[in-house]
Amino acid sequence: MANSRKLKSDLVKRVSGTLTSVVPSGSSLLVALSGGVDSVVLLHVLYHIAQSFPLRISALHVHHGISQQADSWAAFCTELCATYAIPLKIEHVDIAPLREMGIEAAARQLRHAALARQQVDFIALAHHRDDQVETMLLQLLRGAGVRGVSAMAVLKQRKAVPALLRPLLQVTRSELEIYAQENTLYWVEDDSNADESYPRNYLRHRVFPVLAQRFPSYRNTMARSASHFAEAAALLDELALQDAANAIQDERLSVAALRLLSSARGKNLLRYFLTQLGAPLPDTTRLTEMLRQLCEAGEGAQIHIVWQDWQLRCYQDYACAMPITLPAVDFEIAWQGEAEIALPASHGILYFQQVVGQGLSLSSLQQGKVLIRPRRGSESIQLETARPHQSLRNLLPQMGVPPWQRELLPLLFCGKELVCIPGLACAENYLAKENEEGVLVQWHYWTKVPVAKSIM
Repeated sequence: MANSRKLKSDLVKRVSGTLTSVVPSGSSLLVALSGGVDSVVLLHVLYHIAQSFPLRISALHVHHGISQQADSWAAFCTELCATYAIPLKIEHVDIAPLREMGIEAAARQLRHAALARQQVDFIALAHHRDDQVETMLLQLLRGAGVRGVSAMAVLKQRKAVPALLRPLLQVTRSELEIYAQENTLYWVEDDSNADESYPRNYLRHRVFPVLAQRFPSYRNTMARSASHFAEAAALLDELALQDAANAIQDERLSVAALRLLSSARGKNLLRYFLTQLGAPLPDTTRLTEMLRQLCEAGEGAQIHIVWQDWQLRCYQDYACAMPITLPAVDFEIAWQGEAEIALPASHGILYFQQVVGQGLSLSSLQQGKVLIRPRRGSESIQLETARPHQSLRNLLPQMGVPPWQRELLPLLFCGKELVCIPGLACAENYLAKENEEGVLVQWHYWTKVPVAKSIM
């Protein structure tokens, strides 16, 4: 264990200053622990900061199974976290279904997905200044725009998932290695880091040493440029936010509003729209084609653009973006009081919220078996007792449900009677009366699955 003089090093002070400026006291913080020197140093620094600054620290190691050393890396992380009494979770992922993306991209996507599933306030990543410079140059070589070249931020807030925290962005790789040696830390070496077929490794081993000879301060100057690009990206976001006020509603983008903007401003709004949904940004060619098709589309046009694992579709002059969904399947599930039910394939999740005087009457539902199933054809619902049943074939278009959602939409039956189209309508004779216990049923598709809890 390092002595007190070493533990009070400049690096610990710098990281502590970063943390206290953005992380509230008592927050839960999960370290993405690969076992490499960067993440080992981050874990060590955070462990000692937590002795004086209240933090709930845990760690996650993602086992990709790519390297023959993967098991030993997981064992190393387990032993390391046990030394600090820090909880560690190990997630095994399979890159086989994503191999066509390339091993590096597939591993990164699965790692990010595993981190996003964690129930914590912050995910701490060990990216440092050299990573920042590598990312910026790679993005330039790929022809990225202002946002891409702005590289990584110290703190990135995200919708419905933990915020990303990078407290080492002002620290160089050599400083981390010196800290590790001074504090007698051990780490694992990923043999793939020497493989120069990976673009990042090629830059690290071939390009940057040459740059350092001619431009010794290239890390600082390029990082400064990245911050300038980040400011420009923030200004573009402010402009997009103004345009979005009249163009984006309920996660849908108005094509009519998009047509009123210049090409550059339209692409900026489209980027903002996709970013807010958590979609990966398409390249410039694909984004330009999206804008062209949307702006030139006639009434009722069936636009369907796919990139990576996402899709853009258009309905009633509104654009919608979502992950690619699996085909509809047939199923039948009994509801027995769960707060959430994950449905098969891409049929999404049903949420059941217990309320009073709203939604479906619980006592009425208890009179029969409550079943959930998809549409099979010829379904109808009696929204008003004084009026006849209405077929879903006619009702769903009237409610503005896009065609691609209609086949995935789950339905709630009590016995043989359709009593609820989740999130849209309920049969009047099943509605809860004033002061009566009821349940609100909401549907979300392509949403991550939460932990179910009973409400009955």
